[in-house]
Order: sequence, then C-alpha cells, then structure tokens
Amino acid sequence: MKKIGLLSDTHSYWDARILHYLAGCDEIWHAGDFGTAAVIEALEAVAPLRGVYGNIDGRDVRLSQPLVQRFDVEGLRVLMTHIGGYPGHYSPAARALLTEERPGLFISGHSHILKVMPDPKLGLLHLNPGAAGMHGFHKVRTMLRFEVANGKVQQLQAIELGPRAAGRGE
Repeated sequence: MKKIGLLSDTHSYWDARILHYLAGCDEIWHAGDFGTAAVIEALEAVAPLRGVYGNIDGRDVRLSQPLVQRFDVEGLRVLMTHIGGYPGHYSPAARALLTEERPGLFISGHSHILKVMPDPKLGLLHLNPGAAGMHGFHKVRTMLRFEVANGKVQQLQAIELGPRAAGRGE
C-alpha cells in the first residue's frame, strides 16, 4: 500500500497547509503548472515526486518534468498529464493516450476544478485535484489524498486548503 498526495496548479505557491496534508505520504504526484522549480524542490524534500509540466511552466520545470507520466504503483497503471479533460470530454491527445495505454487511473490538472469521476467506457478512474495555488478563478484551493493497494484507489479524501486570496486571479 502507498499513500499518495495529489496536487496541481500550484502556480509557484506553497504553504504550510499543503505541507501538513502531504506529511506521511509515500509519494507526491503533481499534475502540472508547478510555476517554478522551487515548488518541485520543496515537494521533493517531503517525499518522492512524480509530476508533469503544465502550460504555464517554463524551461526550468520542463527540464525535470515530462509532458506525460506513465507508471505502475501497487498493481495500478497510472497515466498523468496536465491538459487531459475528463470522461466524455477528453482532449484529443488524452483520448489517444487513454485508448492506447488503457490505465486504471487517469490524472489531469489545468481546469482548477476538483473532479473524481469513473469512466465506465474506458474502465478507469479520473482524478483532477483542482488547484492548490492562488492564481485562477477557483474560490477554494484543493488537493486529493488517497491510498493505492492491490490495483485500486482507496481511502480517497478531497481536501480544502482554504480560500484563494482575493485579487490573485488570472
């Protein structure tokens, strides 16, 4: 069993609340838009990191993070990219990857909207942790925490990190 902390769209923002909810995680997964390499370094100081770069990430982030992550953990095949959509509304690139890869778990970010949705057509679970940072239209910063065991996501928690500060939208 592995305990996972999943976040996205930090947009260079990091605070003690994020750290609090990542404490005790075996791995941290970040679905893109880190903002800066400093966020990567801060996350790597807590636990091993698996991430992808997002559309706002510059060269410093893109040098260390791929566009797409494919990996297996505890018997679960995972596919992660920043811009992917969600069941019934996948981006064309994500749809092609999902059809080819056939993961049990698909993770994306970008929308700043927390989503947990099964896709019975493709036989997968889709997770989008929302946005943990201050930039964007979202009103509440969010992330997910869960366990992976025997090929399944378990003990899934949606976590509210607090309100996005006023005047910090894009």
